[in-house]
This record gives sequence, C-alpha cells and structure tokens, in this order.
Amino acid sequence: MALKPGSTIGILGGGQLGRMLAQAASQLGYRAICFAPPGDNVAADVCVDHFENGWGDKAALAAFASKCDRITWEFENVPLSVLDALPAERVVPGKRALEVAQDRLNEKQFVEELGATCAPYMRVDSEDDLRRAVDRVGTPGILKTARDGYDGKGQWRIASAHEAEGIRFPGRTCIYEGLVDFETEFSVILVRAKNGTVRFWDSTDNKHDGGMLVRSALPAGDLIEAQVQKARDIARQTADALGYIGVLTLEFFATNQGPVFNEMAPRVHNSGHWTIEGAATSQFENHIRAVCGLPLGGTETRFAAIEMRNIVGKDALTAHKILAEEGEPHLHLYGKKEAREGRKMGHVTRVSNKVA
Repeated sequence: MALKPGSTIGILGGGQLGRMLAQAASQLGYRAICFAPPGDNVAADVCVDHFENGWGDKAALAAFASKCDRITWEFENVPLSVLDALPAERVVPGKRALEVAQDRLNEKQFVEELGATCAPYMRVDSEDDLRRAVDRVGTPGILKTARDGYDGKGQWRIASAHEAEGIRFPGRTCIYEGLVDFETEFSVILVRAKNGTVRFWDSTDNKHDGGMLVRSALPAGDLIEAQVQKARDIARQTADALGYIGVLTLEFFATNQGPVFNEMAPRVHNSGHWTIEGAATSQFENHIRAVCGLPLGGTETRFAAIEMRNIVGKDALTAHKILAEEGEPHLHLYGKKEAREGRKMGHVTRVSNKVA
C-alpha cells in the first residue's frame, strides 16, 4: 500500500544525496528526517527534523524509527548493525543490498554468478598475499580495501612488482584488481518497484579524475550504446536477485570486448544528477516513489544533449558566475560549509536540443 501524503521518510546519512532525496520527498507531499553522525550534514537543511547521533546510539535510532513510516539510505556504508536496530519492514531497499555492496569481494562474486565480466582480481589479507596477487594477476593493478572507500579513497595504484614492495599494507582485507584496458566508462541506473517493474535511464559517458566523477554526458557515443543492453541485463538480474526496491546503479568499463563490471551502488548516484532537469522523472523522485509504493515515473531523456559537471572544492566559492553563461545552466550547490580540495560542493547541468 502506498504511503499517504504527510507520511515521514527517514534517510540514513546526511550528505547531498540525502538532501536531494528529501527535496523530492517534499515535492510528493512527504516529510523527511535524516539520521547521521555529527558533521556537515547538509540534508538537515531541507528536512523537517534531523538526528545527529553516532551509528551506535541505539536509543537515538529507536527515537528516529518511531518517527518514520519508511526508512531508506543515501550511501552504502551505513553499518549493517544500524539496520538490525531498525524495524526491517520499514527499511527499503533492505539489508541484503548493503550486505553485498559493502564488500567488494562479495559484490564481484555476486555479479559474476549472474554472468557479468569483471577485471581479474584476488583477495589480499597480507603483504605476502599482495605479492602473490601481483604475480598472478599482473601489473598494472590497483589495491583497494574490500570495505569502505569511495571517490578514489582507500585505493593504491601499482605499476610494477617492485612498486608493490613499497606499499604499506593497510592491515585489513583488500582486493587486488588488474587494470582494465577500456575506452570509457558508463553507468546503468535503474529503478525497480516492489512488483518487479524495472525502468532504466539512458547511460551517460562518465569521465573521472583521481577516482572521482567529474563529468557525465549524453549522447554517450556508439561504443557505450552498443554495450548498454548487455549491461542492463546484468543490472536487471542484480536487482531481481536482491529483491531490490528503489534506484540501483552499476558502473561499467566500455572495452573492445564488451562491458566489464566495476562496482555497484545501491542508491541514487552522482552520474544520475542530470535526470533532475534532463529526464521525465529524476532518479531522486523515482527512488521516493518506489520506496513509498507509488507508481514509477517515466525515465525518458527530454533533451538531445546533456552535460553534468561536478563543482569541486573552492570552485564553489565562485560558482554563481555560471548563472551568467549562455545555455541556461542549472546550478545546484549543496550548502557545504567547508570547500576542501577534492570535496563535491555542487553540480551544474546543461541541456540542449542541439547535438554538437
């Protein structure tokens, strides 16, 4: 049964994704509250209430849950113990998605069983394991912590076996992956309803710098277009296998041999920010629709050409000058207090019915 207007959506996490989810919830007549540890919780600015407590504060979690008719999350590193402390029937998409996505080894094994192609990889628990992995998988490669880490954090590129000897092992389970020879990157973003209905947004061509997404654009190009359907099949099977409800993102490398799976994000995604202005229904609104049991909105692209760029660090301090540029840029600043280097502060989307 769909939630009635005036119901309350709880959001685990206080970042920009939570902020945009709360805005979408408000548009549909819902109240939003967020729960996050102390910090620069910009989602709180647009929520009717917020809890700023540690993840281990069970009393605060109980108080939060008592105010929520549904609970979702804005990032995948919410501790599983938090979900155990909440009423399972109110949490959407559900614990299984986080169990898979929080561990890169589990994640790769999960999608491989569904037929996805992954880069060669090995589990690494020690410096000796790393040497064996480098010998077996080869170089260049990348060492990643199996848990946590995003936007390039918790990752070390290794160009040679000699360079691997100089890596100070982080002391926890990692994964060593061979680097993929790819032409470009793309993501498949879908929304799945409780009844199993799945809708996809168009896949953008994604550019990264230092592990962080900097640009997503449509049209995505012939290579991506040729590989999207196979990637969508994997994404749909993943969502079905998880019994997923809401927005799910899978990232892929576009190679000359076909799409190679990179990682999964069980949430709305940076590469889908363009959908706010560029699609019939944004990823944020459709996630709220799915979570609340409402009919899904259309995902059709509304313009011939779209570009989304992240605004990072101190560039946010002069971002308003973008509004004077031609082409009606759509500026989104997240309200973060400190413009640190490498920190996402906002994004700008440009749309056009002319293809360059």
